[in-house]
Amino acid sequence: MLIASLRSDDFLQIFSPALFTKVSEDYGDEAAARVRKLKRLLERGQNLAERDKLKLINKHFNKIEFRSDQSHWGKVDYWATPIELIATGAGDCEDYSIAKYFSLRALGVAPEKLRLMYVKAVRINQAHMVLTYYPEPDSMPLVLDNLTDSILPASKRKDLIPVYSFNAEGLWQSKALNQGKRVIENSQAPWHELLNRIESGY
Repeated sequence: MLIASLRSDDFLQIFSPALFTKVSEDYGDEAAARVRKLKRLLERGQNLAERDKLKLINKHFNKIEFRSDQSHWGKVDYWATPIELIATGAGDCEDYSIAKYFSLRALGVAPEKLRLMYVKAVRINQAHMVLTYYPEPDSMPLVLDNLTDSILPASKRKDLIPVYSFNAEGLWQSKALNQGKRVIENSQAPWHELLNRIESGY
């Protein structure tokens, strides 16, 4: 079963003693301590209102150091798992967005409310990924972005030009940040590869 479809209590089972031991062996005791901190954060946040869950998770991951895939992993493009992001203490916009997605799923936010969205960030003139949250299916989404701790409606993010969005359920082409046409069932190769790595325990 892929983690993207698990209930929140099941998701938290990945934080096992074996996981902490593996992280400690691979990245050191401080890395394992950071992973334990995330587990405690997810446990404490279970009963928060949904908007408060967004704020909690956005701020937590935005504190992590930004580092390009080439510098960090020696690869042009690499999607880190949430555990890899926390353990290594650095990542890029894709890693932040992915970690926020899985963390909010762990806090019980329904998958249909969350989409990872590729955009063009006008101010920095480059491709960028954010996480969008839809309170209702056709509502204006809120944008969780590593470039700011403020969670703003998409209508106020004129600096972002949407390209496409996806989650565990599908892939959408986006004409605007609050709407998009579902084009195919999710066939994102990096996404499936990421899910497989998480499912295998990391």
